[in-house]
Amino acid sequence: MKSVLGCHFAAFAFSSLLLACEPAPQQASKAPPDAGAVAERGQGATSATVSDSGSPCPRTGQWAVCSLEKRLEQSGFVLRKTGDKNPRRLGFTVQPLAYELGRARLEIFIYPDDAVLARDVARMDTIAVAPRGQANDWEIPPRFIRSANLIAVFLTRNEQQAERLTLAVTAGPPQR
Repeated sequence: MKSVLGCHFAAFAFSSLLLACEPAPQQASKAPPDAGAVAERGQGATSATVSDSGSPCPRTGQWAVCSLEKRLEQSGFVLRKTGDKNPRRLGFTVQPLAYELGRARLEIFIYPDDAVLARDVARMDTIAVAPRGQANDWEIPPRFIRSANLIAVFLTRNEQQAERLTLAVTAGPPQR
């Protein structure tokens, strides 16, 4: 029995190796993108702006709206921007962007740099997600998530969904 299993495993490993070494048809025919054109399109874009649909999302080591949306979609979330006016939240110096993820709500705050974010966090109770001694009007207890120049406030009762979102965001923004 052991020798039969060993033969099957060896055959599987060998065929997997052969498949891994073969180039995929669409990859072999594609020419690599012009690095100069990509760099030119990325120049002047700030981390808090959305790239136009013709250019890639900036890979600056900071979060941008497009990079967060892409990461969450790759993590299996279906994002729907809320149609309501996103209110300013006490303790945050930037305006949030709000999304619905099924029954959950996600508010993201993308800062122009880490220093501004650090000032806001230093004055904040991160459990209540509000300035110390004050309260924001969260519908349910908020989950505070920080990564580079981004703060995400996730409102969900689903702990598994909260953990998935936390892992997706704290893995960090796309690097240069």
